[in-house]
Amino acid sequence: MKTFERLESNVRSYCRNLPTVFTSARGARLNDERGRTYIDFLAGAGTLNYGHNPPLLKADLLDYLAQDGLVHGLDMATAAKQRFLETLDAVILQPRGLHYKVQFTGPTGTNAVEAALKLARRVTGRQTIVAFTNAFHGMTLGSVAATGNRYYRRAAGVALSQVVFMPYDGYHGPEIDTIALFERQLEDGGSGLDHPAAVLVETIQGEGGINVASAAWLRRLAALCKRHDMLLIVDDIQMGCGRTGHFFSFEEAGITPDLVTLSKSLSGYGLPLSVVLIRPELDQWRPGEHSGTFRGNNLAFVTGTSALVHHWRDEGFAQDVQRKGRHLRSRLQQIAARWNDEAPAPVRGRGMVQAIDCGTGEHAGAICRAAFERGLVIETSGARDQVVKCLPPLTIEDADLDAALDILQECVEAVMPCAA
Repeated sequence: MKTFERLESNVRSYCRNLPTVFTSARGARLNDERGRTYIDFLAGAGTLNYGHNPPLLKADLLDYLAQDGLVHGLDMATAAKQRFLETLDAVILQPRGLHYKVQFTGPTGTNAVEAALKLARRVTGRQTIVAFTNAFHGMTLGSVAATGNRYYRRAAGVALSQVVFMPYDGYHGPEIDTIALFERQLEDGGSGLDHPAAVLVETIQGEGGINVASAAWLRRLAALCKRHDMLLIVDDIQMGCGRTGHFFSFEEAGITPDLVTLSKSLSGYGLPLSVVLIRPELDQWRPGEHSGTFRGNNLAFVTGTSALVHHWRDEGFAQDVQRKGRHLRSRLQQIAARWNDEAPAPVRGRGMVQAIDCGTGEHAGAICRAAFERGLVIETSGARDQVVKCLPPLTIEDADLDAALDILQECVEAVMPCAA
């Protein structure tokens, strides 16, 4: 690791908690230069829903490269982009009754969020965006302004404005109705809340600690947006592409956002790809008004198409993700109960994103370090890094899933005060 310490910026983070040099990966397993193998419960922070180097996607990618397929094309029309758009529409949007235009933004999720915020302000002619406590939407200035974590906000170095934060579902406990609080501020001329252009929300707050908004809360939020003429933007960057058991995380709630941001696992292979899905009447951009050199990643179009074709043409894949999610939840509940029968640590999540709240960052961090030593790559999340977050590839084999959970159980028992 000395090379990285000597030459790479202090801003590096993951390699500090995972101090080894990885050399290869396949499926849910990583290999390092010492010959050790690790089970991956990080999955590129949700970028590798289909695992590392999925064979079917890799074959399509290699075939495209062998034919000298266009790699970079700005936003020019290419055969790879055409097939991706047609497949996304036929396999994902039309079966769900969704009608969206597709905007290709810069390569990462924060680029999609920036574009969505800019478009919402343009369409409505208003400036204020409502985001939520513990939200995470990215590191560029517009996105970090809508991010709740003080650590990231301080790093911006400038005043972050034009975003107002409301309490997320459950932020004040079950007895406080946060939608009612939000509506009271909208209706009260003395609240200080200017008429918002849009509401930006994650259905499950990944970096915020796996805080799950209920389907009922999301439906009420969508209705609130309609009543008060605010656009609803769902940030589905980490929770989309099947993570929760449906392609979109908002499907369970039965809502239709005005704008949706997607990235991370959209390419299916870890290649940068980011889009905004736009209700057609809101697509009020003028040509070139929001641009970017790397919004035409044709390799990502190829693998993204392949992921949709191989995994989403029927319900089988989603059903398998839901099955694994139930098993993951059950095992985590058993693990959490072992250290305190009377008040087990909270387990929360949906589908293949689940977590244990360890109460403190010290405990969660110690569990993750112990897991790494035993061959499991896993990270913390939450405002105090107090949550151990399970984010395995959706394609993980059952045997690897249980092996990883066995390691996690060993680490919890080693770190936490277990019940007799």
